[in-house]
Amino acid sequence: MSDTLPRRHADGEAQDENRSEPKRSVREWIADLFSDEPDDLTQLIEMLRAAADKHLFDDNALNIILGALHVGDMHVRDVMIPVSSLVVVREDEDPEAFLPMVIESRHSRFPVVGANLNDVKGILHAKDLLPLVLESDSSSFSMKDCIRPAAVVPESKRLNVLLQEFRATRNHMAVVVDEYGQISGAVTIEDVLEQIVGDIEDEYDVEDDTAVTQIESNSYNVKANVSIEDFNEYFSTDIEDEEFDTIGGVVLQAFGHVPDRGECVDLYGFKFEVLNADSRRLRLLRVSTPK
Repeated sequence: MSDTLPRRHADGEAQDENRSEPKRSVREWIADLFSDEPDDLTQLIEMLRAAADKHLFDDNALNIILGALHVGDMHVRDVMIPVSSLVVVREDEDPEAFLPMVIESRHSRFPVVGANLNDVKGILHAKDLLPLVLESDSSSFSMKDCIRPAAVVPESKRLNVLLQEFRATRNHMAVVVDEYGQISGAVTIEDVLEQIVGDIEDEYDVEDDTAVTQIESNSYNVKANVSIEDFNEYFSTDIEDEEFDTIGGVVLQAFGHVPDRGECVDLYGFKFEVLNADSRRLRLLRVSTPK
């Protein structure tokens, strides 16, 4: 009897020690994960994906982190609203003339132009037009009293820099100019944030009619969720749509993996370059047609 008691006591102590061993925290797991510092962005992304595989954070968090990393490689020209799609207000228009357009577009900000599109006077906020609702006579309305200064940025500005400027100045829209100083479009803070968190839809969003945006004579930005039918119609191609619904699905199959930004593949006579993608899907493609 006396021989067995000490052994049971010793075993109990060992079991107590095992029970008292602290459970490792998420912070400790991440510290171990990054014990070897990455040498480049590719290694960092691999580490982040490995952390997601260990369920240290979910796929949504991973996509946001990857979006934040890639946004520094993107430029304003990649996400801007082209000038052909801009809804503008003329400086000399009366409220009766531009209010129907403002209401129909459901935008919150509008560039105000003078003699032509390159003569930008400022930005008109829709909320500044609310007092007109209470006034039976709009003859006292003055556009100059309503418009705010317009921020102007070049097409080549990186999105991470633009986001910092938006935060510092509290602007939500900027007019975009090309290398010759001509207006080429506009960009909003929502356009930038969508590259990080994905599409931001509100109750007024409708089907996007700018899913294909021409950048140069043979270069286009194409959203990966564009249907194959619409892609064929726009580019006069005959890509089969039996297996996939979107052009992103076709391109993804050609890669054989989820590609990173900058990866390219030649397909159906086009060059497809990935402008934006997360860990699961493609978001934005640069399509170059034969010259």
